Amino acid sequence: MKIELRQMIMSGIFAALMIVSARTLSIPTPFGVPITFQLFFCVYAGLLLGAKAGLLSQIVYILIGFTGLPVFTAGGGINYVLKPTFGYIIGFAFAAFIIGLMVDHMKEVTFIKILTVSVMGYLAVYIIGNVYFYGVLNLYLKKPITLFAVFNTMGLYMLKDFVLLILAASTATVIIPVLRRAGYVRIA
Repeated sequence: MKIELRQMIMSGIFAALMIVSARTLSIPTPFGVPITFQLFFCVYAGLLLGAKAGLLSQIVYILIGFTGLPVFTAGGGINYVLKPTFGYIIGFAFAAFIIGLMVDHMKEVTFIKILTVSVMGYLAVYIIGNVYFYGVLNLYLKKPITLFAVFNTMGLYMLKDFVLLILAASTATVIIPVLRRAGYVRIA
């Protein structure tokens, strides 16, 4: 996988944005899952960086967290994989890649197309994250919960993130063509 220096730098910037959104822009809730803007920056990584660099940004974020630095919402370290919310972090990597892959092959940029690919990433995050949440609670923490209850609990988060998707899609519809004309973003 060949990545240009500019893509590496932008991947690092988006990894930093993920850290800021997890730690600084995080609002605690009584449900144990804070409100963050991570999905917004994950989607933007895919939209602006493409598949390879978007995925790289999320992998860098995860690897920094695995070193023990407190970059995730509740800390860091390899044992973070046992937290119910780690599935959403895995989902971020899938989402950035899926979104980037679709945008990389998109000839014409329209709001509907950008929103559609963003929703695909959004679904990846919440399907992977909610199933992981369910699995850790039931299998590891021995706290019985139904998958329906997980999706029900995450409903407000999903709604918030969908609103952020609309914001991301509307701004990216303007930004992507400008970046393409300037030569910063290429189409496959």
